[in-house]
Amino acid sequence: MIDFHLNSRSGVAPYLQLIRQVRQALQLGLLREGDQLPTVKDVAGSLAINPNTVLKAYRSLEYEGLAAAKPGVGTFVTKTVSDQSVVAHQRLSMELSAWIGRAQQAGLDFEDMEALFQRAARAAAQEEAV
Repeated sequence: MIDFHLNSRSGVAPYLQLIRQVRQALQLGLLREGDQLPTVKDVAGSLAINPNTVLKAYRSLEYEGLAAAKPGVGTFVTKTVSDQSVVAHQRLSMELSAWIGRAQQAGLDFEDMEALFQRAARAAAQEEAV
């Protein structure tokens, strides 16, 4: 099961953060078809957010075809990514882990690394758009 977390400083709406975390868990193979997502009540309670925020995220996942709600039972993953995608991500994950190690040795903390990543991602997106 997935454990959600929120970053209040990210500027990203909480429901979008929940959606992203489910997508990432699918891409990394942490969630598979048939897995149950935490209940709306559990997520709202653990994150101290409005249950409607969780419902909005889950409904969006349903609209995308990634999840389905079963009344009285819960919300379940209905679609997963291919195993090829998981294998491709494993190599990138190893490279990223090595980079994180080098960044920590250089004295960077998580926020510094996140800022560097965001800057590089924006630059790449801008280059792609040109």
